Amino acid sequence: QQRILSSVNTSASALSLVGSAFICLCYLLFKDLRKFSFKLVFFLALSDFFCSFFNVIGDPSKGFFCYAQGYATHFFCVASFLWTTTIAFTLHRTVVRHKTDVEDLGPMFHLYVWGTSLAMTVMRSMGNEYDLGAWCWTQTGRAGKVVHFATFYAPLWGAILFNGFTYFQVIRMINNATRMAVGMSDRSYQFDARADKALNRWGYYPLILIGSWAFGTINRIHDFIDPGHEIFWLSFLDVGMAALMGLFNSIAYGLNSSVRRAIFERLEPLPERFRTWLPSARHRGQQQSELVSL
Repeated sequence: QQRILSSVNTSASALSLVGSAFICLCYLLFKDLRKFSFKLVFFLALSDFFCSFFNVIGDPSKGFFCYAQGYATHFFCVASFLWTTTIAFTLHRTVVRHKTDVEDLGPMFHLYVWGTSLAMTVMRSMGNEYDLGAWCWTQTGRAGKVVHFATFYAPLWGAILFNGFTYFQVIRMINNATRMAVGMSDRSYQFDARADKALNRWGYYPLILIGSWAFGTINRIHDFIDPGHEIFWLSFLDVGMAALMGLFNSIAYGLNSSVRRAIFERLEPLPERFRTWLPSARHRGQQQSELVSL
């Protein structure tokens, strides 16, 4: 069972590693993507990349490498879900509060994400007893389990609640704006279609964290209540879904119309059959990033 869990962890983390690396590469190669909204997505993908990288390491030997893997995984996974809160905050501040100063908040976002991640990583050293199995992130001591829950799962579910509440307000705002636009413009159908597309995409954002970490949360609670009695299928889902978080984020946040359009423009010389999944050239001028279009 330990070998199976280790293989699942490595395979799923490798997929997330590839997806996150692709988004980072797009940001570095395509200058037209380097807007503030996609810059936040870049740092999200960068955090997912390193979180997945240290997960791929597998079963390191005791000592320094085990501690390095445990702390690095914790740091970058916390940073990953914290970057999703900055994206939600930016969207809410722009759409709901009609503020245009979000770019000025960039340094504050970095201080918030990296500072909080560092603080949570340092705090988890309390009661530190690692389980040297498939990876060195989990802890076996009772005090270590409490600290792990307090420094990872508590802020994680705080981020989930914040994202859910924020996107609820944004979606409600856009729905109201869409209803007001109907009948006031001959392009109301186009506006409504774009709004529906954006709303459907935004509605999935909070579900990514829930889907990635719900089984892990249940598994941690079960392990705390009944230690030593592992449920294999729960551990399987815990490891697999958590390791796929980077892939889910890269698809939902990164692979938007702006990225597909940028890739399309570089692939125009290729035969048509290689470009069928990319945006049509005749709609190129109408497409915008879901984070800024409305």
